[in-house]
Amino acid sequence: MRWAEQTLESLLDRVAGAERDLGTRWPLYADPISGAWSTTARGSWTGGFWAGLLWLRAAATGAPSDRAAASRRTGMLRPWIGADTATRGLIFWYGTCFGDGDAAALRAEAADACLAAHDPGLGVLPWGEAFGGPRELARVDGLPGLPRLLLSTGAEGDRAARAHLDVQVGLTAATPDLVPAWRHEAGRWTAHPAPPAGWSRTVGWLLLAVAEGSPAQIRRCLDHPVVAARLAAGADPVPPAGPPVQDASGTGAPVPPDTSAAAIEAVAALKLAERVGGDEGGRLRERGVAVLRALAGRYVRHGRLIGGCYELERGIATGHELVWGDFFLAVGLAVLCGSVAVADF
Repeated sequence: MRWAEQTLESLLDRVAGAERDLGTRWPLYADPISGAWSTTARGSWTGGFWAGLLWLRAAATGAPSDRAAASRRTGMLRPWIGADTATRGLIFWYGTCFGDGDAAALRAEAADACLAAHDPGLGVLPWGEAFGGPRELARVDGLPGLPRLLLSTGAEGDRAARAHLDVQVGLTAATPDLVPAWRHEAGRWTAHPAPPAGWSRTVGWLLLAVAEGSPAQIRRCLDHPVVAARLAAGADPVPPAGPPVQDASGTGAPVPPDTSAAAIEAVAALKLAERVGGDEGGRLRERGVAVLRALAGRYVRHGRLIGGCYELERGIATGHELVWGDFFLAVGLAVLCGSVAVADF
């Protein structure tokens, strides 16, 4: 697939150029016109995606300088090991899964920390307080990566991973609109308003994580009407960023697309295709390839996946390049090019 190879090369060239300019800062989202990154000091919940992109670059070139850059960035993730956040799955799985032995050692430390933070009473590793708001939340964006980390720690971690998936899938897939966030109060789980039902990344995050789950969990998610609609062959490759937002006049303002959500969904479809197999697996792979091709053809400019929506409700970066959008597009393309196996991530 020449288009996939060319797009992947442009993405990874963009990563290398940006890394030279970033110093110790971490990219978060970039202006769709200028390409200038808005950055954070510590990487936030997205730091692992940048480290992961650098490892993909290092694998593609084999250059010692690229491996050194990836290794340096991965080491800079260490302060997040003790952070009170379920997004350590995103940070330490995707930031290390394509890495070297040192990255694997860091991942093992993070996995042990995540296991220690798992709350058997709740059945989950809580969302945490690192980013503010209520601590005892179960959110779909705190799910991917955690099962792989927990499973790596042995029998206790296996139980914790299964419990976390059971709770999140049980809560979210039981609702007709796939409510992505739940709060534990007074001994019970209740729907939490942020992120809202209809959020663009709910389907992708849920499917990416449940690909590590049981056949029953996978079946429950794939059979959900919202999921089935997103994975249908004729569905728009890019979902809206969220439900309609009311403007000052009380009418619904136009909702932008979210290409980052599409990239996550595409990678999840490729993973699930291998778990499911057969004709259904073939259809899932076809859907993943179609979405990746649409993103590459319509939304990639000079190695940048534009059209991502960071936070619709607050109007932050609603049509931008997002670091996790670049990451998942690159991963999906690498699968199509044969340089990455689905089992690797």
